[in-house]
Amino acid sequence: MGPTAAGKSDLAVDLALRLGGDVLNADSMQLYRGMDVGTAKLTVPEMRGVTHHLLGIWDVTETASAAEYQRMARSLLDRLLAEDTVPILVGGSGLYVRAALDDLEFPGTDAAIRTRLEEELAGSGPGPLHGRLAGLDPVAAAAILPSNGRRIVRALEVIELSGRPFSATMPSYDAVYDSVQLGVQVPRPVLDERIALRVERMWEAGLVEEVRALTARGLPRGRTASRALGYAQVLRHLSGEWSEAEAKAETIRATRRFARRQESWFRRDPRVHWLPQDAPDLLDRALDKLVECGFSRGTAPRTTS
Repeated sequence: MGPTAAGKSDLAVDLALRLGGDVLNADSMQLYRGMDVGTAKLTVPEMRGVTHHLLGIWDVTETASAAEYQRMARSLLDRLLAEDTVPILVGGSGLYVRAALDDLEFPGTDAAIRTRLEEELAGSGPGPLHGRLAGLDPVAAAAILPSNGRRIVRALEVIELSGRPFSATMPSYDAVYDSVQLGVQVPRPVLDERIALRVERMWEAGLVEEVRALTARGLPRGRTASRALGYAQVLRHLSGEWSEAEAKAETIRATRRFARRQESWFRRDPRVHWLPQDAPDLLDRALDKLVECGFSRGTAPRTTS
């Protein structure tokens, strides 16, 4: 785990090759079919023969569901463990990592409530809704950024639907699976440079063309996919709102901001062992950490993330 552009995917493949494992995707946007360039999915050659699961399984018009991801991920984890295959969970979507590994329940949803709250969000912005949340559930309000409209809407939906505080459903560190959790650490200035370079390469690899093709398949209607980094910005370019240069610059800026949120999320988890991305012996350090934490082929922890 770790921020975007940290090198998680490559390390996961290295570990899988050394341990005889399979890789399970925990990046919410890589779950979408056709969203390849802008999510930095590994190509088949880059996978180096390692089996990867949970890539490209949702249509871009589907709304992301951490509950559905949890069901699929745990089914795969249980199957691989029964086959004595080491599951290696990799991704930067902190909620999805926790959904797979920890005791985390997801309340239901109500389309009418969600639609009404989203209309309020569109009309008045997140501020008033966050103020309402603070009155109903101060713990949840303190944990959710006042600018995170989608998360605020979800919290208010759960409160109205269940009559319980949203904070009662927030992630805990109670594990369902034992795991060794490895974080890939990159100094912020270096990470900022890596993100800018990645976005430039995405443009060169055809991100605009990818978004144009996905638009014909309903991308603008996708409540989640249309908001993905890079895709949201290119959609605004294709609509004529931004120039291509503006879309690229905003993608870099938004991705850097997102990487900081990822780091903040993962840093709160005391179970994560951080490894320096630029270490020439990164793989050996990761393997040493597994041994230090009690991993062996005979008595392995149930998951490696």
